[in-house]
Amino acid sequence: MRLLITRHGQTDWNIEGKIQGQTDIELNETGIKQAEATREKLLNEKIDIIISSPQKRARKTAEIIAKGRHIPIIIDKGIEERYFGEFEGKTRKEFDFDEIWNYKLNKQYKDAESVGELFARVEAFLEKIKQEHKDKTVLLVTHGGVAIPIRATLEGVPDGMEVLIGFILDNCQVKEYEL
Repeated sequence: MRLLITRHGQTDWNIEGKIQGQTDIELNETGIKQAEATREKLLNEKIDIIISSPQKRARKTAEIIAKGRHIPIIIDKGIEERYFGEFEGKTRKEFDFDEIWNYKLNKQYKDAESVGELFARVEAFLEKIKQEHKDKTVLLVTHGGVAIPIRATLEGVPDGMEVLIGFILDNCQVKEYEL
């Protein structure tokens, strides 16, 4: 299986440094242009299926990438953004952002998804699509927070790395894997 992953285009909350989580924020004008540029970049790539997060910003990015190509888009909650609960809408300066991405600490929150819970969800999703789409090229349109466990799982977490934010993708950045 050939796996391509991309993060949705830019939103106003990205610019403001706010944590979006599962809050349903739209793409801004720059985000739409980024998705269109990604569409052009992937135009000659054979893509059998697109799997998108249900959040509007990811769905819109997927729709733009698929425009005119007759590629089916499947919406899957397995790659929806991490639920940040009480942190959604706050900026990274309003709380300890590194703490919520500390893999070894794996802090449990009463109203947010832990790193461990996120990893378990994303790893189960990856196993499912490897079985269902093993001979296909699949494009995942997801989020920065979901790209972290995908990349950490597929690339491995370097020794000593505790804060996983370094695995985040830029808006509409594309990574490729052979599984």
